[in-house]
Amino acid sequence: MKLFVGLGNPGAEYAFNRHNVGFMAVDAIAAAHGFPGWRKRFQGVAAEGKLGKEQVLLLKPQTFMNESGRAVGEAVRFYKLDLDDVVVFHDELDLAPGKVRVKTGGGVAGHNGLRSMTAHIGNDYVRVRIGIGHPGRKELVTGHVLHDFAKADNAWLEPLLGAIAEEAPYLAEGAADKFQSRVAHALRSEAEPAPEKQSPRAKPSRKEPASDKKAEPPEPQGSLADKLRRWFTS
Repeated sequence: MKLFVGLGNPGAEYAFNRHNVGFMAVDAIAAAHGFPGWRKRFQGVAAEGKLGKEQVLLLKPQTFMNESGRAVGEAVRFYKLDLDDVVVFHDELDLAPGKVRVKTGGGVAGHNGLRSMTAHIGNDYVRVRIGIGHPGRKELVTGHVLHDFAKADNAWLEPLLGAIAEEAPYLAEGAADKFQSRVAHALRSEAEPAPEKQSPRAKPSRKEPASDKKAEPPEPQGSLADKLRRWFTS
């Protein structure tokens, strides 16, 4: 059993705060991999399913950020988990928006959710650090993390959540480096324009009249992006 924890604050008023991107990440994983509905467990809400061959419990503590460790501690003790079986998704001020880094252990860098988890279960769990950027001055940090993502942020946030969800099975199998590189590759591919296809040189022929009508690109059907868009706007 692996435990994937999303950090955030419960309640609709916090749902799209930058501080809640950990909740968003596990919601995206649940949606992309067909996990059953969330139910109350361990002072939080949880959904259990499979990522690849691994059984995974997704957990969103409902104790507010600074008491997240209480819920996580209950789950860890119930399943008798080692800390390398615990993966936490959280917002990271020290990373640019849209960047993702994975590490095991280390400091909590003033993050109240991590501080609470370390107090309850120890420090050597896996952290998926999701960049939200720094506002520039220390006194602006609280307002920054407790403010909703701007509409313009959806341009990078939705592909990021999609990539995290798509590559999550690598985290479940313990391949954190591969997860990180695959997410980075997916985001680069998303950002790069598709190369133009050049038609083979044809023999001169009579000129066809120019058309003002532009071809519409086909809409992908049933893609991960579609699933996330329905979740993200619901």
